[in-house]
Amino acid sequence: MNIFKSLIGRVWHDPNAAEVVKISEGQLSLVRSGAIRSERECIYNDAMATIRRVPSMEHNFQLVITRVYEEGDQELLEDEDETDEERVFLISEELEFRTIETEDGPCFVWRDLEGDVDEFYEFLASGSNAPTLAFFETCMYRAMYERKYKKSGDNTADSDLQEFVFHPPTEKINDTATAHKEEDSIPTSTEEVNSTQTMKTTAVASSSSNAPAPAPASAPSSPKVKKFIVPDSLPPALVSADAELHLWNGEQGYFSKQADVNARIVSNGPFEYWLMALGESGHLLSHKITQDMNQRWSSRVCSLTWNHESEGGAQSSWCFRFPNLEDMSKFQEGFTIALWETLNQYSWAKAKAEEQAYVMSSNVEDVEMQDVEDDSDEEADVASELDKSEDEEEEEVADEEDDELPPLVNGEKNSQLTVGYKGDRSYVVRGNNIGVFSHTGDNQVKYYASMSRLATPKGKEFKPKHVMLHDQDTKMVLMNPAEPHSLFSLDIERGKIVDEWKVNENISVDHIAPDSKFAQMTPEQTLVGISNNALFRIDPRISGNKMVDSQYKQYVAKNKFSAVTTTEGGKLAVASEKGDIRLFDSIGKNAKTALPPLGDPILGVDVTANGRWIVATTKTYLLLIDTLIGEGRYSGSLGFDRSFPANAKPIPRRLQLRAEHVAYMGHAVAFTPARFNMGEGQEENAIVTSTGEFVVAWDFAKVKKGLLDKYEIKKYEDDVVQDNFKFGDDKEIIVALSNNVLAVNKKNLRRPTRASLATPMKHLQSRSGIVNSPF
Repeated sequence: MNIFKSLIGRVWHDPNAAEVVKISEGQLSLVRSGAIRSERECIYNDAMATIRRVPSMEHNFQLVITRVYEEGDQELLEDEDETDEERVFLISEELEFRTIETEDGPCFVWRDLEGDVDEFYEFLASGSNAPTLAFFETCMYRAMYERKYKKSGDNTADSDLQEFVFHPPTEKINDTATAHKEEDSIPTSTEEVNSTQTMKTTAVASSSSNAPAPAPASAPSSPKVKKFIVPDSLPPALVSADAELHLWNGEQGYFSKQADVNARIVSNGPFEYWLMALGESGHLLSHKITQDMNQRWSSRVCSLTWNHESEGGAQSSWCFRFPNLEDMSKFQEGFTIALWETLNQYSWAKAKAEEQAYVMSSNVEDVEMQDVEDDSDEEADVASELDKSEDEEEEEVADEEDDELPPLVNGEKNSQLTVGYKGDRSYVVRGNNIGVFSHTGDNQVKYYASMSRLATPKGKEFKPKHVMLHDQDTKMVLMNPAEPHSLFSLDIERGKIVDEWKVNENISVDHIAPDSKFAQMTPEQTLVGISNNALFRIDPRISGNKMVDSQYKQYVAKNKFSAVTTTEGGKLAVASEKGDIRLFDSIGKNAKTALPPLGDPILGVDVTANGRWIVATTKTYLLLIDTLIGEGRYSGSLGFDRSFPANAKPIPRRLQLRAEHVAYMGHAVAFTPARFNMGEGQEENAIVTSTGEFVVAWDFAKVKKGLLDKYEIKKYEDDVVQDNFKFGDDKEIIVALSNNVLAVNKKNLRRPTRASLATPMKHLQSRSGIVNSPF
């Protein structure tokens, strides 16, 4: 090391040099290397590393990583409150600093002392030569020496610095998950002991359940496979693979290994499947495969994570870690088939080949999406924002003193939110009343007025099941659950329903949408309606029934249409409870594109103004679809205008919450319909939804780059009924809680952590009943 002694002496004692040494090119990432939580988060794509002396503290130095901007980058960040331009670390032996060699080149690695135990920073310095790296490393060790012994390191020898060279005990930082010792399967804490005992005792109760009767298991395929105890008559497995079973430890913030197991999927009758784990001591775990599992696959660490809700409502997060990608892929295929059959109640073998390919493609994760447009100035900023403190948040609920909303009747609460297009108003439905709230600016809303005791022109009061603004926000169209064949027009100025539009006595109106994306900004009178199996146009100006006969498309089968949305040009996307999506260029014709179902019912659908992107909401995930046709005769067209080639359907992407975050939240995921931000001439750059007490937002630019799990969250004191961006604003989100209305700036949403999710851990302490094992 001291081959650099003379060079160090020159820079170390230069009174004008605040910086001792610098590496001008590199990339900073945060690496979580704990068993199953392995992931890499890029902090600065371009950065430099510097060792800087601390002026006020002799013999103390800092490792400083500074973000390097390319020309034009700073302009993109002008509107951000905090650009997070550098990270500073006091140099000490606690950093466990070391140099490693990766596939991408040499890296400096050190511990994140403010993060979890398995979090490390990694500075990739692939552009530097070996002498430069060695010199930097030697300076780091000398800085550690001076801090520890509070004296100059001028007279140090190599042996003096050797104590600061970090030697990992048994595991590599980037491969801790594959270095488990045999004793790792033994519980080391009271919590793990209780969990393991719970898993073992669940097998005893299997005889009284309706689970499949055990059957003989097939012989292991390899002599290396451990001898797992298989119940005598367990049914044949649809798929099986050896794996490690892990359980999320909420207090420590990582997955804790429970046992080496044989993971398998077995059937319990037609279209009913169970996920199982068999251990060396017997049957450990059985969870029924349902849409609520929130399953998530990671090819990077060969894992499947999922959530489970106990009979008492406690949320837990589990994981299978497979030994290799081949085993994971085989298990993933079997799981996908089992879940698809469960949701569709239909044999996978009877599905068309292109449908099967479409469903399987939805498992592909973190792949940059195709784009024919020039995105050169839209680079996704993958630098994570610092958590913002509570006192930075600017939000205001409706003024309680001025709030004259009628008192709650029979426990009624807010049920719907619609955000105005003109006049800066939002409208919230509560029972048969509608509260009007004004947007006062600076992320604030204020109660303005009420439209009370909504009733038909004949005087019959009702609670609207859906409302939609109309005709430049002068009217509101209401759906009355007791009158499914009619719509009702409310005059907002008068606060009164003034007209009933009878649509068709034989066709119910289940959902409505504007004629086009921004039709509500205009005097346009027509709107779009769907029933269980029909799509039609409604024109309130025609006499008699208001359905336009020439613009009507009905299907013979019951398609169970559940949502409809329109583009700026008036093209339509219609989704169903079956999970399929149809794209139309106009009403009255066949769909140009029919995307097959994954099986989960679609609760809501939205589309970007230009029709390029669709986001469909299911209970546990959002489905993002690029409608651009990428190959074939009509390459470059959208699926609204032309049909996709049979062998080149779009690849659907799932936006979902990580299983460990759901465990922290303490309840199952139940998303409200997701929405893009929107405004005339404004490009969509965010997606917002909610579940329980949480507002969740995705950065759409990051999503398009394949970063599907980069979302931010804010928790409220009450359940979120609905949320949506203020029209023409991509930052302000209007939020309707069960008993409140407020606004929040998107910047005040926070990265999901234990602190930001803030679920009391006592909800996760009791593990009894978490493992639902009827076998």
